[in-house]
Amino acid sequence: MTAMTSGPTSHTYFSQRLRLHYVDWGNPSAPPLLLVHGGRDHCRNWDWLALALREDWHVIAPDLRGHGDSQWSSEGSYRMDSYVYDLAQLIHQRHLSPVTIIAHSLGGNIAIRYTGIYPANVRRLVAIEGLGASPKLAQERAKLTLAERLRAWIEEQRNFAGRLPRRYPSIEEAFKRMQEENKHISPVQARHLTEHGVNQNEDGTFSWKFDNYVRSWPAYDMAVTELEQLWAAITCPTLLVYGSESSASNPSADGRERHFQNATVATIEGAGHWVHHDQFEKFLTLARNFIER
Repeated sequence: MTAMTSGPTSHTYFSQRLRLHYVDWGNPSAPPLLLVHGGRDHCRNWDWLALALREDWHVIAPDLRGHGDSQWSSEGSYRMDSYVYDLAQLIHQRHLSPVTIIAHSLGGNIAIRYTGIYPANVRRLVAIEGLGASPKLAQERAKLTLAERLRAWIEEQRNFAGRLPRRYPSIEEAFKRMQEENKHISPVQARHLTEHGVNQNEDGTFSWKFDNYVRSWPAYDMAVTELEQLWAAITCPTLLVYGSESSASNPSADGRERHFQNATVATIEGAGHWVHHDQFEKFLTLARNFIER
């Protein structure tokens, strides 16, 4: 990977009264390709992939609410249905369907749910570790009563209310933190992700752009059986990508793959959770071959 030589244009759209941001890499006459980032990330994490695909695709990459240059939720609530609505609004307002989607982690979870709701709107879907909690973790959560879940959520919200965004004295310190977060990424990658992932505060320090409240999982979410129904409703070819060195549960081993009509699971060696960064060339080849069929 090399440093960026040219970039996209910034745009906004509105969803549930929030001003949300996305970048557009041009080429509007080409088929639309949405790149959806993961939690505590931002749309510019896709720049290398966008540069590689922009000649053949109309690439659009949104910032999720509470992330990047999108507005934060005023009440600090980041529910999955709101994220899905935001994606639905972007596709609807910009007339992108049928759209091809590549999404990572939280973004993959959002894209998978959207595709199950509107299967005709998605041409092909690539989800990098986007199925959410493993069956084992989901079973552990299911053991908690509603009151227990709500108490834990309330305590978590209180903790975030008293937690100020971390301030780094310089962008170099933020850059070091980015490198610590993922040992696989190169200094060039880490610096690019940092430069687009921080804001400078009035006192000259730097803080990450995402809202701390995005760390909190909502007290209410779809039941596992309901999620499985959405997975089963997806009709387009789907590629579920996992890193061999990731702690995420692989759906080919844990049984979740069987709920999809037309899904393939691909494991990329030498990659952790950020597969598209950790093994970029391998991922690019895999994704390009899949979406261009």
